[in-house]
Amino acid sequence: MTIEQLNRLSEADASLAFKQCCGADEWVDHMVHARPYDSLEEIVETSDNAWEGCDVDVYEEASRSLPRLGDADELAGLRAAGQGLDQLGRRWAALELKGMEGSSPGLMAQLAEAHAAYEENFGHRFVVNATGKSGEELLALMQERLRNDPEDEIMIAAEEQNKITKLRLKKLLA
Repeated sequence: MTIEQLNRLSEADASLAFKQCCGADEWVDHMVHARPYDSLEEIVETSDNAWEGCDVDVYEEASRSLPRLGDADELAGLRAAGQGLDQLGRRWAALELKGMEGSSPGLMAQLAEAHAAYEENFGHRFVVNATGKSGEELLALMQERLRNDPEDEIMIAAEEQNKITKLRLKKLLA
């Protein structure tokens, strides 16, 4: 999609497009209503500013749109995503988690267990820019971050979500 095409989308379709980049409604609304855009740089800057203005509840909402690491059914569903605009986020997530392909059942079980502990401890899903990371690397990161203070961890998760969002905005406009 080009920037011109994004600018011409109906409000509903623009919301759907931006929702594929970040699952937080407040961020999506901000991005939709900030149109028209002149450049990718303007879109990324607007995204950063919108994300910076969000609070913890919005960060947690965004995390719910991301897959749980170690959930084999959820990961298989990502790989089976369709071709519509509403499926872009699922297809991108599958590509971002490509480094997990071939992970052993034992590693998947460890990831699922660590993710459950993470959600129990912090109240939201584990958020990490997983592009290029193996299952082992993701498990190590999750185990390391499980030791964080909840106030610090939500900010780390928010930073990671912002990285994912910017990558996806670039994919949307590729």
